Amino acid sequence: MFRIKKARFLTSCALGSPLPALGSAPQIAMVGKSNVGKSSLINALANNGKLARTSSEPGKTRLVNFFEINGGEFYLVDLPGYGFAKAPKSEQLKWGELMENYLRSGQVNHLFLLLDSRHEPTAADRQMAVWMQYYNIPYTVLATKADKLSRAQKRAAAAAVAKAVGSMSPAIMVSAKEKSGLEEVVARIEQIVCDTALERPAPKEGAAEEAWENSAGGE
Repeated sequence: MFRIKKARFLTSCALGSPLPALGSAPQIAMVGKSNVGKSSLINALANNGKLARTSSEPGKTRLVNFFEINGGEFYLVDLPGYGFAKAPKSEQLKWGELMENYLRSGQVNHLFLLLDSRHEPTAADRQMAVWMQYYNIPYTVLATKADKLSRAQKRAAAAAVAKAVGSMSPAIMVSAKEKSGLEEVVARIEQIVCDTALERPAPKEGAAEEAWENSAGGE
């Protein structure tokens, strides 16, 4: 049975920093507006409440954060939250450029687009979907904070939020608080990892750390 057995923070990249050379292992990125629950979901999936830093201040994450999963079997990538209106325009532009640089790098195999299940997708959410389609990156919609909805509301929200951003498949309803929907997300990750393995050779144990050290000049 596929599961996340171990996870660790690998590195962060700011605008202008080189992306880590992680070999052929799949990179699965989490993207969504500020305060949608990306870090909380990563922590819930890894069963480690301290892996990804969470903050009560929206817009705090301003880096691309890489997490090594199962010794380099695959990587979860936490992208900066977008759509934080109180951030200066210059900062918003930097976040957008940082994310776009990663999306067009060719390194990301799949994106999890996180949307708040309680609300209609915002203009920024729709723009992110356009970016993913423009760069031809496969994606899955995750509707967060599902614990706030009734069973009937969940069914309606799963279809509505996905349709609003052009997804043909219903969103996976998730709640980091209740740890609901995590098995479905892990199953989706397994499918992504298996599909990638059919196209690329599997990385050896510790390959990511070695590659990162080489890309950093051995420092």
